Amino acid sequence: MSNTSKTAAGKLEESTHSTPNSTAAQQSDNVAHALAGAGGGLLSMALTYPLITLSTRAQVESKRAQSTTLDAARRIVQREGVVGLYAGLESALFGISITNFVYYYWYEWTRAFFEKAALKAGRASKKLTTIESMIAGAIAGSATVMLTNPIWVVNTRMTARKSESDEQVLPGAKPAKAPSTIGTLLSIIRNEGPARLFAGVMPALVLVINPILQYTVFEQLKNMLEKKRRVTPTDAFYLGALGKLMATSITYPYITVKSRMHVAGGDGPKDDMFTSFRKIIKEEGWAGLYGGIGPKVTQSVITAAFLFAFKDALYAMTVNARRKVALKNA
Repeated sequence: MSNTSKTAAGKLEESTHSTPNSTAAQQSDNVAHALAGAGGGLLSMALTYPLITLSTRAQVESKRAQSTTLDAARRIVQREGVVGLYAGLESALFGISITNFVYYYWYEWTRAFFEKAALKAGRASKKLTTIESMIAGAIAGSATVMLTNPIWVVNTRMTARKSESDEQVLPGAKPAKAPSTIGTLLSIIRNEGPARLFAGVMPALVLVINPILQYTVFEQLKNMLEKKRRVTPTDAFYLGALGKLMATSITYPYITVKSRMHVAGGDGPKDDMFTSFRKIIKEEGWAGLYGGIGPKVTQSVITAAFLFAFKDALYAMTVNARRKVALKNA
């Protein structure tokens, strides 16, 4: 069979399940996965961002200020217009692109390491075991948190900004113009110091378990399905959704604590992770740890589903483009 008659899905499977012949080939494959992950994350984030806005504001407001998701959406649109649902979108798109690029690069690098080790050990299958999937996720997640936490501090500040000034805007008055991403970043550094950009890094590191759970469920279900037939982008959509639903439901209290730590101002107390937990439970009850869980779980599941579907499609396109270039240069 000639190269031109192979389907895109066939190329994707071949590329995914073959071992690159050189370090350069492996590096190229890692970058392809990273680019596909960044593109998939950007597209899925853009589609579901209003739900992130609703969830983030619910996480950082006290229990007394909470209402239904529909009421919160109506208030935001009434006060700020539809654009209010997209507060901080530019920093979120930048953040998710960088986050996913770093995550997928390190994940594929670790994955390739385990696959080569399995081949050298003479294991029947080079597919990752559950433990190997979790280790790969832990390494990729930790590297991603340390590199991208400042981006998400800025994004959370921008997304939650309006919730802090609801009572200050007089009826009929125009709300103050939202600061830009760079403006917010410089304001944090100037007023609170560079260290503030790493607020919430501890719960963020704990939350590394979220993608570990997500990708472990995804990989194991994918491996089971691959024994029967080829995995399609539609399959990836549903498997990704299921993995994210389980991961976000389990780890949501840490997401709430991380958001609270991100928006803690320079003048207020800077509580550590355990103090934040105790304060929320004392002042708002256990329910306070789950503020905004409805829109967050919905957004996370939809985003993850689209991410996996987009990533597989974008990776197949990248493989096609790379092989066409190789054929032209041959």
